[in-house]
Amino acid sequence: MAGQRLLVPRLEGVSREQFMQHLYPQRKPLVLEGIDLGACTSKWTVDYLSQVGGKKEVKIHVAAVAQMDFISKNFVYRTLPFDELVQRAAEEKHKEFFISEDEKYYLRSLGEDPRKDVADIRKQFPLLEGDIKFPKFFKEEQFFSSVFRISSPGLQLWTHYDVMDNFLIQVTGKKRVVLFSPRDAQYLYLSGTKSEVLNIDNPDLAKYPLFSKARRYECSLEAGDVLFIPALWFHNVISEEFGVGVNIFWKHLPSECYDKTDTYGNKDPIAASRAAQILDRALKTLAELPEEYRDFYARQMVLHIQDKAYSKNFE
Repeated sequence: MAGQRLLVPRLEGVSREQFMQHLYPQRKPLVLEGIDLGACTSKWTVDYLSQVGGKKEVKIHVAAVAQMDFISKNFVYRTLPFDELVQRAAEEKHKEFFISEDEKYYLRSLGEDPRKDVADIRKQFPLLEGDIKFPKFFKEEQFFSSVFRISSPGLQLWTHYDVMDNFLIQVTGKKRVVLFSPRDAQYLYLSGTKSEVLNIDNPDLAKYPLFSKARRYECSLEAGDVLFIPALWFHNVISEEFGVGVNIFWKHLPSECYDKTDTYGNKDPIAASRAAQILDRALKTLAELPEEYRDFYARQMVLHIQDKAYSKNFE
C-alpha cells in the first residue's frame, strides 16, 4: 500500500477566471463539478452511441485481464465497428470475443492517420460534436486534442504521465483515479513514461520497496465530473463500471517546446529529450573510468543536478 493518502479537492461552480487566476497556477489535481458539458451526460447511452457512432472501424485494446500493462503489452490490438465495440464493452460476458468470454475492451480514439493527425472527437465522430461542450478554461490556440475513451467495467489502465495539461471529462459511468505527484517519480519504478507497479492497491513491496513512500491522491468520478490533471502528474484509472470519457489536452508550454511529430501528446518536450541524450553520452564517458572513480564523479554530477535544476517551489 502506498504511504500517505490524500483526497483530490472537489469544487463546484468554478468560473474560468477563478480557475485561471487561483487554481491553475497551483499545478495540482482538482475535480470540477457543475460544469456545463452539454447533453452528453444524459444522451450518451449504449444504444444512442451505437446508433450515432455507426459502423466506423476503430482500433481497440483487448485484454484477458483487468490490469492492462503497456510495458509488457499484455493485450492485443484489434479492430471493431464502433457500434459493436460499445455493445461489447458494456457487457460482462461476451458471446463473440477475441481472447476469452470475459475479455476487457479499451478505446483510445485516434486521428484519421495516427502518424500525422491528432485525435479530435469533433472530427472523428462529428455526429456527437453537438452533444458535448468543452470547458473553456484555456485559450483556443492552446488546444491540442480531444480523445474519446470507452472502457469495460473493471478495466485498469497503467500508471503514466502526460506532458500536456488535460481535463478528464467523465461523461457516463464511474471511475476511480489515483494520482501521484511528479516529485514522487523516484518511488514509482519508471520505464519511460510508465510505472512498472501495476497493482497499486496491493503492490509487491519486496520487488518495489520504495513505492510505499509515494503520496497517493485519490478521487472518484461520476457523470458530469471533470478532473484537471496537470502535466507530469502520474495517474492510474479504474473504470468501476462501463463508462465513456473524453480527455481534452492543451499546451501548457509554448508550442515550440513540443515535438511536432507527437500526435499523442506524450513525447517529452524537446529540451528534456535533448538533455536526456546528453546525459546518456555523459554516462558512456563515465563508463571509461574505473568503478571507484566512476562512482565518485557520478555522485558529484547528481549533486550538481540537484543544486542547479531541482526546484524549491514544489512540494
